[in-house]
Amino acid sequence: MGTQDTMARQCFYETLGVSKTCSDGELKSAFRKAAMQCHPDRNPGNAEAEIQFKEVNEAYQVLSDPQKRAAYDRYGHAAFEHGGFGAADGFAASMADIFDDFFGDVMGGRRGRRGPARGSDLRYNLEITLEEAFQGKVASISLPTLVACESCAGSGAKPGAKPKHCPTCGGHGRVRAQQGFFAIERTCPHCHGGGEIIDNPCVSCGGSGRVTRQRSLSVNIPAGVEDGTRIRLSGEGEAGAKGGPAGDLYIFISTKPHPFFKREGADLFCQIPISMVQAVLGAEITVHTLGGGEAKVKIPEGTQSGKHFKLAKKGMPVLRARDTGDLYIEVRVETPQNLTKRQRELLLEFESLSSNKTHPEAAGFFTKMKDFFENLSGT
Repeated sequence: MGTQDTMARQCFYETLGVSKTCSDGELKSAFRKAAMQCHPDRNPGNAEAEIQFKEVNEAYQVLSDPQKRAAYDRYGHAAFEHGGFGAADGFAASMADIFDDFFGDVMGGRRGRRGPARGSDLRYNLEITLEEAFQGKVASISLPTLVACESCAGSGAKPGAKPKHCPTCGGHGRVRAQQGFFAIERTCPHCHGGGEIIDNPCVSCGGSGRVTRQRSLSVNIPAGVEDGTRIRLSGEGEAGAKGGPAGDLYIFISTKPHPFFKREGADLFCQIPISMVQAVLGAEITVHTLGGGEAKVKIPEGTQSGKHFKLAKKGMPVLRARDTGDLYIEVRVETPQNLTKRQRELLLEFESLSSNKTHPEAAGFFTKMKDFFENLSGT
C-alpha cells in the first residue's frame, strides 16, 4: 500500500465510532453494533455494505490488540502499510534500526553491546469448529522451526572452542566514525552486531547456532474465541542466532462454517423450516443448541415466514467475560409440494372460504396498489 492510499484511508477510531481513549468494553460494543449493521447477510447484494464490513473488521483487529493499537496510535496506517504479519512491529523495528545505525551515538554517547539477534516470530493458522470455539479446547500443533543447536548449545562454535571478541568492534557490536563534531555509530559489518566471531564453527549448524526441527506444542484455545483471534506464545518462535533470544509464536484462529448456525459476535442465528399448518395454527418446536442441549420454541398462531425468536443466553460465551450471547431462531414457512387430489380440493375450499381477514397483508397490499394507480391515472 502506498503513502497516498494510506493517507486517504479513514481513521480506525472513526470507522468504529469511538474515541481514542475508549476502553476495551466500549471498543467491543461499538464493533458488534457496527458489524451487525453492515453484515453481508443483512445487506444481500450491497457491495458498499460488504466493503464497510471489511473495514470495520480490519479496524477492530488492530485496535483490539494492545500492541497493534499502540503502534497505530503512534504511526497511524503507516504502521501496517508494508503488509504481512507483524507489520506494526516490523515498522517500529525498522525505524529503531535506522536511528541505531545512523544516529546511535550522536554527541559522543556510548551504547552497550547489542548481543546476538532475536529469533523471528512465527505464524501458525489453526482452524477449529464452532463447537470447539464454544467449548474451548487444548489443541496439539506441529510445526518446523529453528531451535538451538544441541551440539554447540546454541553458541555456533565447535565443541571445545569458544567464540571470541570481534577485533573490529572490540566486542561492542558497533563501530564509530568521527565526522567533524559528530560521532556516528553503526552496526559492526564484521560480526553483524553480535560482538563475537567464530573461528571454528559447529559442524552440525554451520556456525549459526540453530538447526531445523519439528516441534509439537499444546495450545489452550479459550471458550468464546472469535474468528481471527491471535494467540501469542512468548518465546516459542525461532531461536535466535548464536544464542540469541527466541521470537514468539502467534496462533491465528479461523472457524469452519457450521451447517446450521451462523455467528455474529456472541450471538448465534439459525434458520428452521416449519410447515404451513404449524405457522397457521401455532405449534411448539424443539431446537438443538450449540452447547448440546435442547430448547422449546413456541410458534404463535399466524406466524409469518422470517419471524425471529430470541433464546436468551443460548449463544456463544463472551471471551474474557462472564457473559453469554443469545440464539436467534428464524422460521421459514415451507410451501406444500406434491399435493394429492384431496389436498388440492381442501385448499381450494379453504381459499373460497377465505376473506380479507384471513390474508390481511395481501388484501391490503393489492387494495393500496389499486388505489395508487387509479389516483395516478386520474392526475
